[in-house]
Amino acid sequence: MHKLQCAFAILLAFAFMTQQPVKTPDQLYGVLFKDIQLQRIFPDGKTFVDCVPKGKPESIVAAYKKQKSKPGFSLKQFVADNFILPAAPKTVQYVQPEKDVATHIKNLWGSLKRDADKPVVGSSLLPLPGAYIVPGGRFREIYYWDSYFTMLGLEESGEVATIESMVDNFAYLIKAYGHVPNGNRSYYLSRSQPPFFALMVELLSTHKGDVVYKKYLPVLEKEYAYWTDKTAPTKHNVVMPDGTILSRYYDAGDAPRQESYREDHELATQQAKLAGAANQSQVYKRVCRDLRSGAESGWDFSTRWFTDNQSIATIATTDIIPVDLNGLMYRLETILAKAYQLNGQSAAAKKMEQLAAKRKAAIIRYCWNEAVGYYYDWRISTKQQMTNKTIAGAFPLFFQIATQAQAIRIAKVVEQDFLKAGGVVTTLVHSGQQWDAPNGWAPLQWMTIQGLRNYQQNQLAETIAKRWIQVNTDVYARTGKMMEKYNVENTTLEAGGGEYPGQDGFGWTNGVLLKLISLYGKD
Repeated sequence: MHKLQCAFAILLAFAFMTQQPVKTPDQLYGVLFKDIQLQRIFPDGKTFVDCVPKGKPESIVAAYKKQKSKPGFSLKQFVADNFILPAAPKTVQYVQPEKDVATHIKNLWGSLKRDADKPVVGSSLLPLPGAYIVPGGRFREIYYWDSYFTMLGLEESGEVATIESMVDNFAYLIKAYGHVPNGNRSYYLSRSQPPFFALMVELLSTHKGDVVYKKYLPVLEKEYAYWTDKTAPTKHNVVMPDGTILSRYYDAGDAPRQESYREDHELATQQAKLAGAANQSQVYKRVCRDLRSGAESGWDFSTRWFTDNQSIATIATTDIIPVDLNGLMYRLETILAKAYQLNGQSAAAKKMEQLAAKRKAAIIRYCWNEAVGYYYDWRISTKQQMTNKTIAGAFPLFFQIATQAQAIRIAKVVEQDFLKAGGVVTTLVHSGQQWDAPNGWAPLQWMTIQGLRNYQQNQLAETIAKRWIQVNTDVYARTGKMMEKYNVENTTLEAGGGEYPGQDGFGWTNGVLLKLISLYGKD
């Protein structure tokens, strides 16, 4: 009886929280938040927004205003006195004695697993009702697109119950907030991440049957409504020159990201000053929105989003139609059509099939480059294809949008341009950004490998897989760690770039590696 009462109390707490407006750290702490972030009290801006207050936020702010002008006041000490800092990542404390990397990963799931959350006043964490896997390192919460690739490994480990719990958590977030945030933090609520929820449902259905599609149909509808601008102040939809609609990344906010406040503020301020007095506010907000939207893409950051293909100062994410996002939207539409059909809603299924067919045709029309034999992103302002190749151009193979003839040509481009000693590289540009050369990332390897397999390009798929397995196992042998990303051009060096040091753990790397080992073996 006591356990039932506790469970009911937790459910009531979750219900209460979803009815309350969620306040972000900048709203809770105002000038204190800005001072902490701009004075760089912590090297990583994410540290403070993950802190938990020791008292009421309004009382802490009042105390700060009272004390900050006094002689000898230390902001760093004030934070230490009034906030509980995030705990050290569990994976750092984990002892890795296993020689076999697959055994290590299966043992590591417990270190990366978090039980259902309890609501904590003043915390930025959006509590989840079920267990979940975090990526590791500074990423202490669930992340949207990461989780699909993590699930691939959970499946190989027989952790179907954990997969279902994570799918239920994402369903909860969609019901509570209208979409899956970037991660379950209040400061992520203004954006999502690449929409993989439908693929998670599809994965779960292979274990639980078609009833899964019917169960999650209302949630899939809400996910689709968010990404087609029916339920949120976003502008994901873009009307193309022929009247068809394709999608882009678009964060609802236009202020600096709270977890990277100082970096965003400085860059936006610099660009605003160059624009002249009349346009400063407009330029500041545009830069912030494009940085935020770059984070929604998951590729944060890459020259893929830069106008000059070199400098983050020219970021223009919202001006781009990404081929991979539209592939995900196409898959969402086809899975929705299947769910409608299974639910006996034939008219709705037919309508969704028509929308999917239109999107597929538009992706080919606007993103396929016949001269090169590859898919490219498309720039809205110039009404032209972009010219910088990225591995995302191979994703139409994963979504089975490309024709067989296109697949053969795409495979040649992948082999000639992107295949490196440790797998496929993200872009062909060395910029210092983490989603550029020389780095390779687990989700991009899987999407490319599975895409090639879809079109019987099996030899190239196997080559990529075995090179990726090798770099993962070599780095593990040297360091005892599974990394967030890898240097695939020189496998003896660490991956670099980005806003933070390399992280270990690491959810999606673990998931993809276990899946590839199951397909190709360890050697």
